[in-house]
Amino acid sequence: MIAVIQRVLNASVTIDKEIYNNIGKGLLIFLGVRKGDTEEYSRSLAKNIIDLRIFNDQNDKMNFSVRDIDGEVLVISQFTLCSDNGKSGNRPSFSFSEIPERANTLYEHNVKEMQSYYGSDKIKTGVFAAKMEVELINDGPVTIILEKN
Repeated sequence: MIAVIQRVLNASVTIDKEIYNNIGKGLLIFLGVRKGDTEEYSRSLAKNIIDLRIFNDQNDKMNFSVRDIDGEVLVISQFTLCSDNGKSGNRPSFSFSEIPERANTLYEHNVKEMQSYYGSDKIKTGVFAAKMEVELINDGPVTIILEKN
């Protein structure tokens, strides 16, 4: 699994010209599921994300997690994170991406793990495999990539 995590002041996801979900201060996560990923990877990554200390304390040091600041989390599935850009030239291959049914199961597992670990009201999502428009105001900017495999 791969997660691109952005510290945001706010973020929203729009589907079919309607805002589906939005958050205030917190984390926007783009989550890709690769072939071979497991529920254990998902569980571990969920905890790593919630515990990631990338919010500033009173001394302007990154010492606080999203839980510490009572922030929100928006999780968006993104299979393109699992691209293989190796020898294929300029067109990415998605051969490393998990098949959609299994990817959706692990995506939902990751979301449920975060909800269980942090709080169901704090974790919001897009819709798996939907065409989504994502808007954000990045805070920092701060962007972190976490991988589990």
